[in-house]
Amino acid sequence: MNLKENNMETKKYDFLIVGSGLYGATFNYIAKHTGKTCLILERRNHRGGNIYCDVQDEIPIHKYGAHIFHTHMKDIWDFVCSKCEMVPFINSPIANYKGEVYNLPFNMNTFSKLFNVFTPEEAKAAIEKEIADANISEPKNLEEQAISLVGKTIYKKLIKEYTEKQWGRDCKKLSPDIIKRLPVRFEYNNNYFNDIYQGIPKGGYNALIDTLIGDTEVLLDTNYLDNMEYWNSQANYIVYTGPIDEFFNYSEGQLEWRKVEFQTEKYNTKNYQGNAVVNYTSHNEPFTRSIEHKFFDYTGNGFNNNVTYVSKEYSTEWKPGEEPYYPVNNERNTAILKKYQELAIKYDNIIFGGRLGTYKYYDMDDTIKAAIDKAHEIIN
Repeated sequence: MNLKENNMETKKYDFLIVGSGLYGATFNYIAKHTGKTCLILERRNHRGGNIYCDVQDEIPIHKYGAHIFHTHMKDIWDFVCSKCEMVPFINSPIANYKGEVYNLPFNMNTFSKLFNVFTPEEAKAAIEKEIADANISEPKNLEEQAISLVGKTIYKKLIKEYTEKQWGRDCKKLSPDIIKRLPVRFEYNNNYFNDIYQGIPKGGYNALIDTLIGDTEVLLDTNYLDNMEYWNSQANYIVYTGPIDEFFNYSEGQLEWRKVEFQTEKYNTKNYQGNAVVNYTSHNEPFTRSIEHKFFDYTGNGFNNNVTYVSKEYSTEWKPGEEPYYPVNNERNTAILKKYQELAIKYDNIIFGGRLGTYKYYDMDDTIKAAIDKAHEIIN
């Protein structure tokens, strides 16, 4: 059913959008620019969802973890660039394994240091020998899957302990499906993403969210689920971007998530770690990576300040009432999600979108595209 076919009683708003993150804000933009009325509810005390930036000393701090926009879709890139000024940024993270530093993703800079090789042929031969020596035909767990793809050396130093910190489990107890493939680049190229378009909004993502929301009213500190009946009476359509299992009061079971906790510290120095992203791939450090926020924008007013902000990320088990981050893709959750999807189909006037509403991890470009496509589908 689309909005033109909707014969429901006319209500105060065409769309009530639950959540002011990237999906909700993008949907709002398309709806507003086709003449529809919208109201946004946000349970947090700020707009923008997980891409919200807290600006300190003119440095945008990615409050909920680093977000780097990258896409191969020119139309999505053009859409974002028309809403805010994008600063070019190439993500070139490094890995710290017990004080040894390696480039990511796995590329010739990584292999030359790990195997003391220079040419792609030498690197391939070193990796293929380790794979052959392991003699794993049918991987039974993540450890065997990773070794069968890249060998023991890369697995030990750059995958094993980092992954265990991410998932809170021994790699031998994790499904091989988590790592179906590992990017291996036989060239000296530290660009983490293959996408042609990459960048970050100048001044942080708040500028993008502000444009997408425009003059639409946003009610902060407002939880839609606390008063669903009332809010449903206010709009013809509900765009719901909260957890899908919570919407149905966990009737089919509770979906599992991993969460991330952030410890952000201010340092009275111009440069703390010399790079935006450093992964810590051993158990020597309890956190998975550290982010130095000023390096996301070399053109920013705060880049040359003699202070800097660094966030350490800790991956932990999620509990109800906490902020969910990453869906746990296993057979149990897949079965539960399918039941919720079957329930959701019955609600013609409720759109489930975004990471939480679909129980799927999205890159930002896919989030924007999904919101644009859905808005046009409903409105046109």
